[in-house]
Amino acid sequence: MELLVVPIEKEEHQNVILGQTHFIKSAEDLYEAIVNTNPNIQFGVAFNEASGPCLVRFCGNNDKLVELARKNAYNVGAGHFFIIILENGYPINILNAIKQVPEVACIYAVGANPMQVILAETELGRAVLGVVDGLKPKGLESDEHKQERHHFLRMIGYKF
Repeated sequence: MELLVVPIEKEEHQNVILGQTHFIKSAEDLYEAIVNTNPNIQFGVAFNEASGPCLVRFCGNNDKLVELARKNAYNVGAGHFFIIILENGYPINILNAIKQVPEVACIYAVGANPMQVILAETELGRAVLGVVDGLKPKGLESDEHKQERHHFLRMIGYKF
């Protein structure tokens, strides 16, 4: 067995959802879940088959994001892995719909942070062991930080 680290390639403003699903219709079902929840989000979806022709299946409504999702899924190379790359929206707005797709087994990570996928590779294939999501903490939140967080959440409309 070999351990690998594969970075998720994306632009700083783009959000991603990384997960595992298990059926050939996953890319189409993820597409439908997104557009039925928020048709204004621009996105690309890619899904790695784990049997048969073992293709990277893909779809989306933005060619640039579809290509980026395809590239990342292929680079990760784990069976049944999926990635959704978003612009003009936030994962929080579609995450519950994604979780409700019947073939979705789990969500590994969600967000706009830099991410690395930790993989194990055997003679059979690759498995996702986990995801490094962003940077490690640099300190503890102060009262000033709490006020900034409180203000920020209201400024972007997530709290009143």
